[in-house]
Amino acid sequence: MAYASDESMFEYLNVVSKMFDSEAEGYEFYNKYALEKGFSVRKSYVEWDGSNKYIILRKIVCSREGFREEKHMKRKMEDRKRRTRSLTRVGCNAKLVITRQEETGRWFVKDFIDEHSHPLAPWDLSCLLRSHRRISDEQKADIADMEKCGIRKYRIMDILCFQYGGFDKVGCIKRDIYNFCHANKQETISAGDANTVIMHMMARRERDVDFFFKYLVDEHGHLKGLFWADSQSRLDYEAFGDVIVFDSTYRTNRYNLPFVPFVGLNHHRSTVIFGCGIISHETSQAYEWMLRTFSDCVAQKHPISVITDGDLAMQRAIRVVWPDSNHGLCIWHIQQNIVRHLHDDDVKEEFRSFIYDTSFIEEHEIKWIQFLQRNKVTSEESWLHQMYQMRKLWCAPYLEGRCFLGLSSNQRSESLNSVLHTHLEGKMSLFEMLEHYERCLASRRINEALQDVEALQSVPFTEENASPLEKHAATVFTPSVFKMVLWSIDAVSKCQMREILDGSEDSTYVVSKQERMDKKFGVRIEEQGGLLHRRYRELRNCSHGASFKACHSDEDYHRLKMLLEAQHHGKQSSFEQADSKESTNAQHNSIRFGPLMPHSEKVDKVLDPVHVPGRGASKKRLQAKTKKSRSQNMCGYCKNPGHNRRKCAKLLEDLEAEL
Repeated sequence: MAYASDESMFEYLNVVSKMFDSEAEGYEFYNKYALEKGFSVRKSYVEWDGSNKYIILRKIVCSREGFREEKHMKRKMEDRKRRTRSLTRVGCNAKLVITRQEETGRWFVKDFIDEHSHPLAPWDLSCLLRSHRRISDEQKADIADMEKCGIRKYRIMDILCFQYGGFDKVGCIKRDIYNFCHANKQETISAGDANTVIMHMMARRERDVDFFFKYLVDEHGHLKGLFWADSQSRLDYEAFGDVIVFDSTYRTNRYNLPFVPFVGLNHHRSTVIFGCGIISHETSQAYEWMLRTFSDCVAQKHPISVITDGDLAMQRAIRVVWPDSNHGLCIWHIQQNIVRHLHDDDVKEEFRSFIYDTSFIEEHEIKWIQFLQRNKVTSEESWLHQMYQMRKLWCAPYLEGRCFLGLSSNQRSESLNSVLHTHLEGKMSLFEMLEHYERCLASRRINEALQDVEALQSVPFTEENASPLEKHAATVFTPSVFKMVLWSIDAVSKCQMREILDGSEDSTYVVSKQERMDKKFGVRIEEQGGLLHRRYRELRNCSHGASFKACHSDEDYHRLKMLLEAQHHGKQSSFEQADSKESTNAQHNSIRFGPLMPHSEKVDKVLDPVHVPGRGASKKRLQAKTKKSRSQNMCGYCKNPGHNRRKCAKLLEDLEAEL
């Protein structure tokens, strides 16, 4: 006991004899002392000088000093929204009081008590007490960078423990990381969330002159619309912007604003992002502003086709802003609505068949009418009736021949957006959402670069007996697209011609797959001569009407006559005179006035018809001869008697090329 008493006395004298250059130095000394002993400290009472400019006394106490206030102890349980926290104050008297000398400005110990009324923490746990936990500046920088990369905060703590060799060496706990990240975000957007986003985009435009952004505010100055796209996204749209997929079903921010990404497919059939927008309300006016802004961003290049989630306001906006673009509904959303609105499994399967049914439109319409009558769908408010009204936006026969890059026939449209919606949270600020978007953008572009390297350094494998078409495709297409080419070649090999429907100006070839002979689709071939004859008839009818109207006025009569005579005698207008003389002569030499037949250099010489015998010949003999001739000339492709075998072969080649 004497030895311990001497040691305590020595320690006491060592503490009370200390002098400090500042209040902060005194606090750091006592906090370090508390770490070695196993308790935590906090700042308490303070005194100022007469002018309230300088602190002249500071009291630092054990963190378990004092007691919880009486008003918090007597609150009723029904008034409490949270569970009552555990008691931490037990009236400990340990303290260090330091005061400032007016003459020297240095601080000395005025009072020191080292008696605790609670157990002290062991050395391996004292580092976790409140006053001993802090995040260094270099740790703050690392944490901020890791959070920008999308690393979760609990993962950040694991990384720090690995880097420093244990939790006791890190100097903080997971809760401190959460608190720092929250405080850092609040400081970042201290000027306002929307204003911070606008300033960030202005800074981006200074670094990237082709960075595009535009925003819209209401009459009170609140942000109600925002769109942005960097230079690479604009270049990607120029190359791959034929088909756009976008929807606004995700409200992943604290303002509940729809987040609208514009995405598509690149040459690897991977996700490519063309831009992103935020709107305040899902109205047709808001979508019109978004689409017009997007059009301004991409130099008014409208997409060939657009795939959306079926929002009616979005449909109206597309018809107004992009009237010439094909519009299709996302099949993934339709599948979700089938589960939500239909409860009979047989009805579900029959409805799903309309999505991929490739029959003719007339046959498809008959199936629809029978389906609605069979299920007694009469109310225009029912979901089935509404989908019937929008059938031209999602049923296969109406989308036949339109460019959708295969996106309208599967769930690809949802998977395109899933990369953007991963880890999005409803409590995100606009600036956090912008950072998340930029992380996803960088990730997509890294993947594209890796795919470019793979396509550059390798060629897809082909068998030795592969067709020339397959071997050539392996050299010009990326590996992902080449797989689709192989699928198309295989699909063509399984097709069989059923019948030929000859028209006056075109022919329709009915084709079916061998394993699904009940499913038919038609390939219509229009001869070039028929097209030119139809143009001639249309121009002739127009000229008749114009001539009749012009003959009632001398001025109109002379003007129209002069124009027709100039065309008839080959006189050139001012813009036609720029063409060369050889080009003009070639045009005149190519003019024909009878039926225009298609020209081909590979057509075999065709002999004139055989003279038909007169009336004296036997009718039965003539029929027998005709039947024998037809059986000998039966086509080996379509089994059609008397049909041209060479023409069928050419048709299959064209069909293979189209598929």
